[in-house]
Amino acid sequence: MNDTLAPDLVGAFVPGPRAEQRGAAEGPLAGLGFAIKDLYDLAGWPTTYGNPDWARTHPVAAATAPVVQALLQAGGHLRGKTKTVELAYGLTGENVWHGTPTNPAAPDRFPGGSSCGSAAAVAAGLVDFAMGSDTGGSVRIPASYCGTFGIRPSWGAISLAGACGLGPSFDTPGWFAGSAGVLERVGGVLLPEDSPPGAPLGPLLKPEEPWVNVLPGTGLALGGAMEALQGLLGAALPVGLAPEGLGALYEHFRCAQAEEAWATLGSWVAATNPEFGPGVRERFEAARTMDPAKAAAGRAFRRVFQARMRALLAGGAVLAYPTSPAPAPKLSASQAEQNLVREMTMGVTAIAGLAGLPEVSIPAGRAEGAPVGLSLVAAPGRDRALLALAVRLAEALGIGA
Repeated sequence: MNDTLAPDLVGAFVPGPRAEQRGAAEGPLAGLGFAIKDLYDLAGWPTTYGNPDWARTHPVAAATAPVVQALLQAGGHLRGKTKTVELAYGLTGENVWHGTPTNPAAPDRFPGGSSCGSAAAVAAGLVDFAMGSDTGGSVRIPASYCGTFGIRPSWGAISLAGACGLGPSFDTPGWFAGSAGVLERVGGVLLPEDSPPGAPLGPLLKPEEPWVNVLPGTGLALGGAMEALQGLLGAALPVGLAPEGLGALYEHFRCAQAEEAWATLGSWVAATNPEFGPGVRERFEAARTMDPAKAAAGRAFRRVFQARMRALLAGGAVLAYPTSPAPAPKLSASQAEQNLVREMTMGVTAIAGLAGLPEVSIPAGRAEGAPVGLSLVAAPGRDRALLALAVRLAEALGIGA
């Protein structure tokens, strides 16, 4: 990546002056340009969190988030702050205040949210990698929709100090890259060593619920990637993850996360009465009125599901399934159509979200003329091994290793 700022033809960056900062002269990320979602603090710059009232009621950042500082110290060159869905509470990528980024891989479709700008910046080649955050799918889904590599790490593996929160017991940082190799290089800077270090991954498991949930075209588009993955790890073993159904996973995740969202941001929403774009106010109102019994049931189910998944994956097993059941919704989709896709999708993203698992999305195919991703999921603390597997699979597929 050269030192000349490429024009932002897809609207990935926050409007206004571009927040730039040169990193160390040497390091594992030297020569790589990156961007950060505008919920990470950068000293001397506002953190807008995608909403003008948030920017108006919060001071300019006095310090840089440690995760961003680590990237700069490793030689990365910061190219700017990218757009986010307001308060990171949405999956389409729409932002009426800053403008919705164009999906470079499918311009007639949404880019996915809430890390929409970071995904678009990588997909358009404006940066080599970009930081996002993932609570309910906000890295994984834009990665799938925009045709990039993306990772949601194990929950708690990387500090979110200096970043705006939504649901702290679900929130993770995450990043996008144009190649599996760069995705892995960033992980080498940010992630702790695996536990146990160097242990191989396998066997390969094919969970029935997300594959039944997928639209036929998406499933067909991912067939070649599954064949290549089986060439690396052996024949996939069928397994059931959720006899309760993906709908139950979505509902439990939704309720538990909504309670946290209101606990985290409700005081500010109530005091400020901010202007919100379509869907965001409704989500916060649903969070405000969440039945405590439903939230408690969600938290209780989460403990059970987490124990179930960690036992299943403890020996090194890897899950493989569609990141999203469908390609990105078209920009013309109604709010009802968007909500339907959201529910179908979050039943799948809740698997790793509820259990705190690392998940890597690989741009493995196209359906309806748009990208779709294949996800690899492993036990907590196996992030580096999962990234190494993603590199091997990308090499096998000939896609940006």
